[in-house]
This record gives sequence, C-alpha cells and structure tokens, in this order.
Amino acid sequence: MRWVLVAGALAALTGVMAGAFGAHGLRQTVSARDLEVFQTGITYQIYHALALLAVATFSGFGLARRWLAASAILFILGILLFSGSLYGLVLMDIRALGPVTPIGGLCFMAAWVSLIIAALKRAPESG
Repeated sequence: MRWVLVAGALAALTGVMAGAFGAHGLRQTVSARDLEVFQTGITYQIYHALALLAVATFSGFGLARRWLAASAILFILGILLFSGSLYGLVLMDIRALGPVTPIGGLCFMAAWVSLIIAALKRAPESG
C-alpha cells in the first residue's frame, strides 16, 4: 500500500507547511480566533497524517487490506473535508464551508472504525 505511505507523507508535509504559514504569515493578518481555527485544522491534519503512515505500516501485518484501504481513504477524506474546510474558513472567509467540517469529522471516526475492523479481521490466506 505504497499510495497510503505517499498520502500520509504528503499530508504531514503540507501540515508542517500550513503550520509554518500560520505561525509566520497569518499571525498579523487574522484574528486570534481564526488563528486558533487554523491551528485546529493543522493539528487534525498532522494526527491523521500519522494515522495514514500507521495504516501503511499495518499493511504488512496480515490485516484485511480492504478495510485498511477503506480506513486510508476515509482518513484522506477527513483531512480534506475537516482541515480543508477550516483552512477555507480562515483564508477565504467561505462561511458555506462550516457545515463541511463535521462531515470531515465523521470521516475520521469512520476511518478509525475501519481500522479497528481491519485489526480484528485477518487477510485471506493465499496459496
């Protein structure tokens, strides 16, 4: 599941970049509340980037690949919808993105459930 490793690394990289931008580029231009919202997006992005890296690692443990892939896709969707909507709220003041944030949160929860199922199921034996 190399694609999951790449997605996790990209999410971590862009999370660090967003953190640097927030700390150095936004501090003087947005309110303290908006900076806090932006930071929440970064925090969740980094946590779930690490989760993606874990999913990539777990693919070698004989767990159910279908559930691992579902978990990875849901983590990616969660990052895009949850963190992305928070970034859009702060950077572009698109208030219509507000309802998107909880959908991203639900994707994160479903990703964790999928990972639990993957851990409980074994991959089919080949041979």
